[in-house]
Amino acid sequence: MSVLIISFSFYNYIIYTSKSDFGTVHLSKKAQLGETLWLKNNCNSCHQIYGLGGYLGPDLTNVYSAKGKGEIYIKALMSSGIKVMPKFNLSETEKDALVQFLKEVDQTGIYPNANAKIESNGWVILKYKNQKYEN
Repeated sequence: MSVLIISFSFYNYIIYTSKSDFGTVHLSKKAQLGETLWLKNNCNSCHQIYGLGGYLGPDLTNVYSAKGKGEIYIKALMSSGIKVMPKFNLSETEKDALVQFLKEVDQTGIYPNANAKIESNGWVILKYKNQKYEN
């Protein structure tokens, strides 16, 4: 039993202290402002990104590239609201920043990712999109 506990402790130490398995997050300044607005307006209480967040609204991971959606669709919803989504009084600069944030989130991957591969060590390898960020 003590061998299992020591092995478990060592494994957890390696997993939670290793920084080599995490990529660097790159967001443009505009997208960083959008992320700040996302958090300030508590958008994640209703919406998800990669399945994390509230369940009242849809997952917005790939809303920017979804067929029939995109920048105009996103701005329209922020301006007018829909059903239980409130109407936000955002400036055009703030709307642009939120759209840029969602655009850059969209470029990071596909959710749900049916092509994910689980390695023998437990890590999940995801299929990523080409990342193109604004400066």
